[in-house]
Amino acid sequence: MVINIIKYGAIFILLVLFQGLILNNIEFGDYVVPLLYVVFILALPFETPNWLVLIIGFVLGIFIDSFTDTLGMHTSATVFMAFGRSYLLKLIEPRGGYEFNSKPNVQFMGLTWYLLYASILVFLHHIFLFYIEAFKFTQFFFTFGRAIASTFFTMILVLIVQLFNYKSTTKS
Repeated sequence: MVINIIKYGAIFILLVLFQGLILNNIEFGDYVVPLLYVVFILALPFETPNWLVLIIGFVLGIFIDSFTDTLGMHTSATVFMAFGRSYLLKLIEPRGGYEFNSKPNVQFMGLTWYLLYASILVFLHHIFLFYIEAFKFTQFFFTFGRAIASTFFTMILVLIVQLFNYKSTTKS
């Protein structure tokens, strides 16, 4: 258990630093915003209590807001994503339920399941974040397009992270 806390703590710090120091400085115009830090909420084990996921989302959002100087926008979007995670997991739960001690990733759950899970949560996060940022509906279609484009780009980054974490199950 202590090993898992240290491992997730190190991943947390690396994602926050990567987002704050590298991805926030990459410009794709005003349309595409790479937000890889959401992969931390996506990667939490199924057994993680909902209250802990909400607290982790809050702390993650606070750290990202401190890098971007956005006064709680990332915090509220990340907490919204963390809140929706439990409902989505129940909605797309396999017939036999989730295996104990498994994680939501491509290796355990399959590509189709993971794409559905991750893309819905990332889209919820992005749509919430960008509409709070715009704070008006006069730019409805621009903001919606921005959320879709950023979700697509973020999902590419999330899948790249999944490729790096994939462990072969075949034995030689």
